[in-house]
Parts: sequence; C-alpha cells; structure tokens
Amino acid sequence: MNDAPQRWERTVTVALTGASGTQYGLRLAECLVASGVRAYLLVSQAAQVVLKLEAGLEVPAQAAAAEAWFAERFKAAPGQLRVFGRQQWTAPVASGSNPPDAMVVCPCTTGTLSSIAAGLSEDLIDRAADVVMKEGRKLILVIRETPLTAIHLENMLRLARAGVVIMPASPGFYFGPTRVEELVDFIVARVLDHLAVPHQLLERWGERDEAGGA
Repeated sequence: MNDAPQRWERTVTVALTGASGTQYGLRLAECLVASGVRAYLLVSQAAQVVLKLEAGLEVPAQAAAAEAWFAERFKAAPGQLRVFGRQQWTAPVASGSNPPDAMVVCPCTTGTLSSIAAGLSEDLIDRAADVVMKEGRKLILVIRETPLTAIHLENMLRLARAGVVIMPASPGFYFGPTRVEELVDFIVARVLDHLAVPHQLLERWGERDEAGGA
C-alpha cells in the first residue's frame, strides 16, 4: 500500500471575505474540489458572520475544525482541501517559496480591495494576495459592492494595471435564469474560465443557436 501523500497538479486559494455573496465563494470551492484541484480556503471573521446570515451555515472558528467541516461538505479527498487561520503566517500561502497557481477573493469587500491595493498584508488574506501578485500568478477579485466610490474605482484601476483580474459579481440574464443558483453559477463559471478549469455550469453563448441550426 502506498502511503505517500497525493500530489496535486494545481492549487487555487479561495478567500471569502465579509461582502454579501458568500454563495459565490462556497460554490467556487465546491467546483474546484469536484474538478480535482487542491483548494486552500481562507475565511475572514466577517465572512463567518455573513455565511450564517446568508446561508445559515455556522463554520467553526478554528482552522482545523473548519477544514474538517469544509472537507466533509465538499467531499474532498484526503489533503485536497486546507483551511488556514487569519494569522497563520506559517501557511504555505504566506511565502513566495510555495505559492498557489492562482488565488480568488470571492466575494471581495472593498476593504479587502483597499488593503490589497495598498500592500498592507495585515492578515493572511492580504498577504496571500500580495504573494500571488509578486510571484506573477493570477489573482481574481470578485468585488461585491454597489454603488462604487471614486476610491473603490481607483483601487480597482491600480490593481488592474498590476495584472489583477477585477470581476464584479454582475451575473447575466440572457440565458433565462429561473433560480438564484443559476445566477451564482454564472459568476462561478466566469471565474473557472479565467482559471482554465473545465466545467459544465452553463450554456455558452451561441451554443443554443448552433444546436438548433443545420
């Protein structure tokens, strides 16, 4: 029997912050695990509050307990899903010597946006984002706020110029959604596309016409 730890081809960090729309982050993490990607989860204290308000979920505060909770929920393979504490500076995401392939802050508060744009690295989410940027890996921020101030827009522009993908949680309606879950999947599908993770979450533009054509 081979007891060697499994090696994962890709690793993506998913950070949930206190913006409304925690369903986006949960669904993204679920899809990544289902696709065979190793997922590192970072959950802010405010996100834990919003998860309870929006989804009725009480995520354990301790990282180890939260890891077991998420792993069971998403049916992750052993070692496929890791959860790190907000000040766990020994986590692999805190160092450029062991960066993930990509990171998604989903949903992303404008406060987190500001901290990342300023390079503050006051908690592990900020530091993980800073590491991904400095190591030239992909960083996606799923902003969930409206209306946006000039300060928010300036922070987005600053990060976009640094190569960060700014992806506001603005689902489309052209595919005729009838359930909230379909709107969530629309945004998650766009994130997965930018991560080059295959999925079948929604019908792509033009596919309906092609199917009904000659």
